[in-house]
Amino acid sequence: MANHSSSSSSSPILCASFNQDNSCFAVGTRDGFRIFDTNTGTLCYERAVGGFVIVEMLFSSSLLAIVGAGDQPSLSPRRLCLFNTTTGAALRELNFLTSILAVRMNRKRLIVILQDKAYVYELNSMTILDTIDTVPNIKGLCAFSPCLDACYLALPASTTKGSALLYNVMDRHLHCEIGAHRSPLAAMVLSSNGMYIATASEQGTIIRVHLVSDATKSYSFRRGTYPSTIFSLSFGPAKQLPDILAASSSSGSIHLFTLAFASSLRSKRSSGFLGFIIPDAVSDVLDPAYHHILHNAVPAGVKSYAVIRKVENVIDTSSSELLACRTNMCVITYNGYFQEYNLSIDAQNELSWTLGHEFNLLSVTLDKAP
Repeated sequence: MANHSSSSSSSPILCASFNQDNSCFAVGTRDGFRIFDTNTGTLCYERAVGGFVIVEMLFSSSLLAIVGAGDQPSLSPRRLCLFNTTTGAALRELNFLTSILAVRMNRKRLIVILQDKAYVYELNSMTILDTIDTVPNIKGLCAFSPCLDACYLALPASTTKGSALLYNVMDRHLHCEIGAHRSPLAAMVLSSNGMYIATASEQGTIIRVHLVSDATKSYSFRRGTYPSTIFSLSFGPAKQLPDILAASSSSGSIHLFTLAFASSLRSKRSSGFLGFIIPDAVSDVLDPAYHHILHNAVPAGVKSYAVIRKVENVIDTSSSELLACRTNMCVITYNGYFQEYNLSIDAQNELSWTLGHEFNLLSVTLDKAP
């Protein structure tokens, strides 16, 4: 899920977020907010009462966490409203001393991110469980896994280097600190099962994936030679190891890293001579075999948010080798468009992709699907 936009004032989209299983998504605009069904693109709900910079869903329920843009007194950026779309009424409001920068939810916990604090609430009773002091976090950068068994919250640990603190918000304790980059963090995401965390720094050239349980580095990917801003990171659906990691950036390209293929190739390499003389972390960066690029997928410089929705692996039953990976990727651009891509990576590691459909998020009406 994405944080609210830091893009220019001309952007029609102020925030965009998918729900926990990517079946729905919400966008906040200067006029209100809208909720869409990801499968059909149908507009499910809209409310036009002013600008919103945070709209977070709780799966496909009627509960929303919303924060106004501050263009009117009733929509203060310091006020969190839990809103019921069925009744059209506010269930609860929480006021803070400073602006709310991010909100995350699962069925048990509500997380509120401020510039120097993170608050953990029990969702049903709205009892505050924990207050976490943080380093200055002006972007509201965070990552949250909705899984109750491995429910981690990741926050920046430093303003000068790319390290992250991981808290277990169910058991309420600090799990570990992961030092991932030399430069400050720009983006991070936890897999839905809470097992892996992916990070990118402000330099934007290297993306790293760590195993959360023991804070060990599993993969390093070189996104490119030239720095660019990473707007979003997204894992594919996770059973154990997620299959694909997607990254959108200011270059206008979307990068795909196939973790399942990487794991298969790593196993082959480690059994050979080179596996003994080239460390995994080094060869992961140098080997482009699991890196694919959708060039000019979105306009360069326009903030975008990409998520991997569905992944289908084709396995050779005789050898158990991965033959192909097919996936569905959805992209929201902050200039107001939704895109759905169909992707396939074959046994020769060649990527093919088509744009399934595209529509304007602001022109869809409740009575007409795109």
